[in-house]
Amino acid sequence: MVTLTEIVASNKRIASSFPDGLVGVFIGGTSGVGEYTVKAFAKHVTKPRAYIVGRSKEAADRIIDECQRINSEGRYDFIAADVSLLQNIDDVCRQIRSKETAIDILFQSQGSMGFTKGISKDIHSSKHGTEVHVETSEGLPLVSALALHGRTRFILNLLPLLQQARHLRRVVSVGAASYEGAIQTGNIPGIGLPLLEWRDHFASCHTLLLSKVAQRAPDVGFVHTCPGVVKSGIMRDMEPTLRLRIMVTITGFLAPLINTSPNECGERHLYAATSARFAAQKNDGQMPGVSLETPMHVARGIDGRSGSGVYSSDVRGESATPKVEELLKAYKENSTAEDLWQYVLSDYMRITGSEVVV
Repeated sequence: MVTLTEIVASNKRIASSFPDGLVGVFIGGTSGVGEYTVKAFAKHVTKPRAYIVGRSKEAADRIIDECQRINSEGRYDFIAADVSLLQNIDDVCRQIRSKETAIDILFQSQGSMGFTKGISKDIHSSKHGTEVHVETSEGLPLVSALALHGRTRFILNLLPLLQQARHLRRVVSVGAASYEGAIQTGNIPGIGLPLLEWRDHFASCHTLLLSKVAQRAPDVGFVHTCPGVVKSGIMRDMEPTLRLRIMVTITGFLAPLINTSPNECGERHLYAATSARFAAQKNDGQMPGVSLETPMHVARGIDGRSGSGVYSSDVRGESATPKVEELLKAYKENSTAEDLWQYVLSDYMRITGSEVVV
């Protein structure tokens, strides 16, 4: 386990490890893990530049005010967008590309468990057999539009800026890392799956998509994380079924025992975004991150090799188990990973006409 003491000590060395003005883009930064990590970024980075992307201007104004009080030398810009839509994602990326020539960190925590309840005028319910699920106006299931299509689109669009960074090149994507399990190849959106099967399915899809992007960018470090139980907005769009009420009740009862505090969550995720423990496979003489203190080692990548560039990191900061590594290896070898990749790209072409923003 990577202790909180070790993590905070590493984060305190960020200011002396990097020049002023690290640039971070935080998708889903107006609540939950994204919010906590933005605040940690403001706390530890000298003259930080943060782009906070989300739907709520009210929340963003509050967070920016708090960040200014934490670090008045930083610049914190809000970009309002419903990032369940690919067209909106492309617009956000155009705005960032018009202002920056390089970014150091792309942090993504956007997501939803809104299987049966719409959240905006752009979202509606649709029948899938006997299951009612939520679709965006672009025809994608909401959950996969955010967690699979959307996150991958952001990475592909902003990859040139990440690769231009001189000091740090890191993608952190918050999900269910270390819980990778069976993929339902005929049901990539995971419609109708029981909750735990859905979690394991999406965790594998999530990690495999990161590994496919990493093939194009071995000079970027990719980290899939698991935040544990934290206060966030991911369940805001779920239909208030009996199952959800029971789950919320149980979680609330156990919260003092299992919750990760906002402060710890932010520190841990900033660590994932900056530590050399999660270095890119190929550094080309660039800084791999904040140096490690003994006896800390570079993390084991999803291929079982230390420092191989793509990581699945559990709530304690440890690498996924060898069992998970073997499963992901099998999915790469039997074409499941490639089929998943083509599934996402085909939707990009159908909806936007291009693989990346133009």
